[in-house]
Amino acid sequence: MKSRIAIYPGSFDPITNGHMDIIHRGLEIFDRVIIAVARNSEKNSLFTVQERLALINKLVDDNQQLEVDTFDGLLVDYVVEREASVILRGLRAVSDFEYEFQLAQMNRSISQQVETLFMMTSPQNAYLSSSIIKEVASHCGDIDKFVPPIVAEELRKKFA
Repeated sequence: MKSRIAIYPGSFDPITNGHMDIIHRGLEIFDRVIIAVARNSEKNSLFTVQERLALINKLVDDNQQLEVDTFDGLLVDYVVEREASVILRGLRAVSDFEYEFQLAQMNRSISQQVETLFMMTSPQNAYLSSSIIKEVASHCGDIDKFVPPIVAEELRKKFA
């Protein structure tokens, strides 16, 4: 039987509890989830790609069903290259849907073999975004309930 592999792409700058929720729930559906950190030179990131990969690897280290990787170029090409068939995306609110819908339609038009699965974020994480968390952290706000402990520690170091 063919393994069911999903790609969970994002910038993960930084990874949040909302992201982790989608990853763990994705494992209930898929045999493997590849967390694919996008290399996006147009974004002004707080953490380098290597720092993000290291943080995520620390969080998923012991789980053989999870892999952390990076990609650039078209996501749909990366999905095909990795022999996956599904792009896993989290939706926080209706405002996310229009953009995500457009991306899913474009990806589907490029490769008929790639599907997108939208997973609603759990209510306790629905308002979280990496941008908001970075803003709170930059003002020395309490971020401990929004990100895993090692991420909170690294955010505090960045803004010290």
